[in-house]
Amino acid sequence: MTITEDAPTAGPEIGKARRRKEDQRLITGRTRWTDNITLPGMLHLAMVRSPFAHATITAIATDEAKASPGVIAVLTGRDLADGQGVVANAWPITTDQVTPTHLPVAVDRVACAGEIVAIVAARSAAEARDAAELVDVDYDELPAVLDLKEAVKDEVLAHPDLGTNTSAVWTLDSAAQGSGTDVEDEIAKAREDGIVLEREFRQQRLIPAFMEPRSTVCDPTGEQMTVWTSTQVPHILRFLVAATTGMPESKIRIIAPDVGGGFGGKLQTTPEEFATIAVARRLGKPCKYTETRSESLLSGHHGRDQWQKLTLSARKDGTVTGLKVELLADLGAYVGVVGGGVPVLGAWMFNSIYKFAAYHFTVRTLLTNKTWVDAYRGAGRPEATFAVERMMDELAAELGRDPLEVREQNWIRHEEFPFTTVAGMTYDSGNYEAATARAKELFGYDALRAEQQRRREAHDPVQLGIGVSTFTEMCGLAPSRILGALNYGAGGWESASIRMLATGKVEVLTGTSPHGQGHETAWSQIVADRLGVPFEDVEVLHGDSQISSKGMDTYGSRSLVVGAEAVVRAADRVIDKARPIAAHLLEASVDDIEFTAGRFGVKGTDKGITMAEVALATWTGHNLPDGVEPSIDADATFDPDNFSFPHGTHLCAVEVDTETGKTTMRSYVCVDDVGTIINPLIVEGQVHGGVVQGIAQALWEGAEFDEQGTLVTGSFVDYTLPTSADTISLVTDHTVSPSTYTALGTKGVGEAGAIASTPAVVNAIVDAVRHLGVSDITMPCTPERVWKAIQVGSAGATEGERGAAAHFDDGAPNQDSPQPSDTTEGGAQ
Repeated sequence: MTITEDAPTAGPEIGKARRRKEDQRLITGRTRWTDNITLPGMLHLAMVRSPFAHATITAIATDEAKASPGVIAVLTGRDLADGQGVVANAWPITTDQVTPTHLPVAVDRVACAGEIVAIVAARSAAEARDAAELVDVDYDELPAVLDLKEAVKDEVLAHPDLGTNTSAVWTLDSAAQGSGTDVEDEIAKAREDGIVLEREFRQQRLIPAFMEPRSTVCDPTGEQMTVWTSTQVPHILRFLVAATTGMPESKIRIIAPDVGGGFGGKLQTTPEEFATIAVARRLGKPCKYTETRSESLLSGHHGRDQWQKLTLSARKDGTVTGLKVELLADLGAYVGVVGGGVPVLGAWMFNSIYKFAAYHFTVRTLLTNKTWVDAYRGAGRPEATFAVERMMDELAAELGRDPLEVREQNWIRHEEFPFTTVAGMTYDSGNYEAATARAKELFGYDALRAEQQRRREAHDPVQLGIGVSTFTEMCGLAPSRILGALNYGAGGWESASIRMLATGKVEVLTGTSPHGQGHETAWSQIVADRLGVPFEDVEVLHGDSQISSKGMDTYGSRSLVVGAEAVVRAADRVIDKARPIAAHLLEASVDDIEFTAGRFGVKGTDKGITMAEVALATWTGHNLPDGVEPSIDADATFDPDNFSFPHGTHLCAVEVDTETGKTTMRSYVCVDDVGTIINPLIVEGQVHGGVVQGIAQALWEGAEFDEQGTLVTGSFVDYTLPTSADTISLVTDHTVSPSTYTALGTKGVGEAGAIASTPAVVNAIVDAVRHLGVSDITMPCTPERVWKAIQVGSAGATEGERGAAAHFDDGAPNQDSPQPSDTTEGGAQ
């Protein structure tokens, strides 16, 4: 395949489907991942990890490893105790949160399998790994707590010194904060004369399986310590290294080169980063650590992992009145950087797009002896959306009505925006009716419902299910004042700088740090339109704390709606600084100067000068107005007033073989509203990736531990990721309700697909077999789980309903019913 640049075209850049600038080097291999970096005299590190979920370290014998070829040093946690720092928690969600100390290298005790207990430094990676096998560690195994519901009892403690497994209990109540009525009152009224539904759902544990395993290179030999690392958060890492090791922040340079995916999995400051820095400083030599894929799956943080109990009250006509949410959230062995706050992020989204009168949310975060849990694509919002969308389907089933009809009855109408929800959030814009109408049209909703009915009446062994997910999310993580009120340890602002070069070219410095989102392309399009310069003349610089010194990095769908807004403001300041210089050069009043399409002109005349000409004149400094400095470069920092609230409607059709439990995806349609679209091609890619990720949670992915706390899904043989062969072509479209909180009108898009798709798929599967007595299937919905649910459900179904589960009639397939090969566009095993 030949990669070519887009030919320059006229017209605005915003809205243009530009191919990504960065793909030239990424696809052709002309880039540098962290593991490609080689420094003179560099040592390679291998981590010795605990095989036990919970144990006391009684002795570590390192002599044999030290004598191994190529080995320079073998260091234990005790050897590094004074300089290794702490893997910090940046968001204590309550003032009394219980937070165990998380050392990068354990000293006396390990609290999860995979925890680092020693490090080998050698001249090659192979020699380091070989020597690591020779480190002999003696452990006294301790009882481990591995189950959330057992952890609540405090009978076995993940950290005996803390005296409890409960890290924190956090509550949001609509009556207490004045945003709604009392939820217990609404539930009580519904028990007397209405509907009360109580359901429990399991959000399984997931692993962020990014393409590029984590890697860190630390060079301590210069005036500054330079660290290259595969991270989403170079600026946050720099601060936390300084804060926990005592090193001056000015002496630390963090570089995130090209990063091969993250999904939140590189949002953390990791034990491996701190350990690599500690060893490099101790030995005075550059050191590199690159994890294996098995290490990544085991010791890189995990996501999700909740038990959810929901109580929904409604009137008999289907109008929802109250929602009560009670969560148990597994933190694993330690509280990650934002781990405790992940369920809090979901607290404002369980009510979703619906007009509940009352709402109560409580989460108990719990410590267990499993890999620590932190943010994973969507971070709290997918968990919330899954639960409320499953509950809306349950309400529709209770009423015997169409799920979309019940949703429309209860959602916020487009004319009601801005709308303050029962959780206290103010949604600024949206149009759920338009997105849903378009999705139904593209999906052929009514025709599929009719086909579903025919199959049920014919007792077809392959049943059709239709899943609905109408969602919104809270993204663009900021504002700083709200984060501060929630005790979050940092702000939500973002920074940008624009440098106008003498040749008319433009350098944009952004505090966001991309790992596949296409910032270089989108930011170039925004600046090209704002300054009236060619798209090709804009260079975007990022991911280096010495080049872009200020930033809050990339996560939570914040880059465009916060980071790009800072870019816009910096560009506007460039224009403001250039205006008096242009007026001077044109011998006109500043008040008469207009700026359009990259050109300063004098009102009512044809006199003008381009931005490039002003940049050159500024650089020479030969003819500037008195008192004006020779620079039109500008900085800006943007802190939004509110979050952004994208939304959408996702519809999924599946076929379920009731004889085998096999689920086959038939069609998937999503219509998202992400506000103004800067680059449709990038948005399409983000939606596709997110949707597939959410489908994978519904059908395939799940981290499993055995009774000893050993991860049994520690390779891609057992942890099932989808391939292109497992998915189908998606039909996507967009409606546009611009955000009123941003100059560009944009809303976040990076997490939307992963938030909406999981409940759409699970609702479809349950819908296919609900008439057989099935009301829920625990994710991932494997053929075995689906089949077992059908057997249990069919035991209580009518004789006619059970006929739909019978594949054979007189020993032959039912030829009158459509077979999978007749109706399937793509397969997911």
